[in-house]
Amino acid sequence: MERPIVRPAGLDFESPGRRDYYVALEHDSMWGDHLIPLTVFVGPKAQPGKGLVTFGANHGNEYEGPMAIRHLMDDVRLEDVDGRIILVPVLNVAAFRAGTRDSTLDDRVNLNRAFVDDAGKQPGLAGITHRIAAFVREAIWPHVHVVIDLHAGGLVARFHPCTSFHPIDDPVQGKRIEDTARWFGTPLVITYQNETPGLLPSEAERLGKITIGTELGWGGAVQASGVRFARHGVTAAAIHHGQLRGRIEKFAHHADGSQCMAEMVDRDCFTIAPFCGHYEPLRECGETVSKGTVIGLLHDFERIDLPPWEVRAGVDGVVIAQAWSAPVLQGQHILCTGRLRAFKM
Repeated sequence: MERPIVRPAGLDFESPGRRDYYVALEHDSMWGDHLIPLTVFVGPKAQPGKGLVTFGANHGNEYEGPMAIRHLMDDVRLEDVDGRIILVPVLNVAAFRAGTRDSTLDDRVNLNRAFVDDAGKQPGLAGITHRIAAFVREAIWPHVHVVIDLHAGGLVARFHPCTSFHPIDDPVQGKRIEDTARWFGTPLVITYQNETPGLLPSEAERLGKITIGTELGWGGAVQASGVRFARHGVTAAAIHHGQLRGRIEKFAHHADGSQCMAEMVDRDCFTIAPFCGHYEPLRECGETVSKGTVIGLLHDFERIDLPPWEVRAGVDGVVIAQAWSAPVLQGQHILCTGRLRAFKM
């Protein structure tokens, strides 16, 4: 299959059909380009400003998203497409090549903090990562109203598999987003704090787009269940938001009624390491706990005779995430606990 190399201005998101591209963004240090793989399907009922995009590898060492989107490139049949579907299996090609969260071999920037004012336009914000953010803003946002950003915990944290979004002021839009998140079938759906600047999902939400994030694995490996959740959820979103014809059944925890909703929106939900040490988990992600429950122990092997520090849940609810690697840094969020709440009916 031919996959031409084009600059962003050469992308065709309007003409009916399937097109497979490499999007070329100039390399910072060699005479060449970073190539972002992108596939677009456009059906006969595509409308201006309407469509679905899903991104993998916003962070370069989170692999369930790229795997799922690679499958979707084969799953989606052009004859079933009514609207517009854009598949980007590897968005942050610089970080993906390095196999690290950030673009370690290039500008050392975290793409999911790069959606800031003047990204890709001003000195100091002109490296490849900020230019990827500018590409998304200029080339992708005008053509979609549904945004799915597929993440995993990488080497930062081990999550109970979940879909995620921020609290939404508009109750109608919030209900649309929550319903879309549920169809992934994950055991958990979470809302989380929206104080971190530069997030891709935050910008998409501010623009009024139906926006879903995920945490579908950990450890720089591939969880088979995470790939299944992503593949099913993106397909369901494309069908339910009018971009793909077909029917789809509820799946996994959505189907059996075991799916839970939790809020992780205030500082009490985060337990912070007061010193550098090594983390020993005592409870599993997904367990229901009470405020003050000891979830793990933080050991200080440089002061071996001190008792380990007890890592306690900050709120009543469910264990959403814990540190993945045993070594943790002072100030690291080594435990995240969410308050359980009912789904909107």
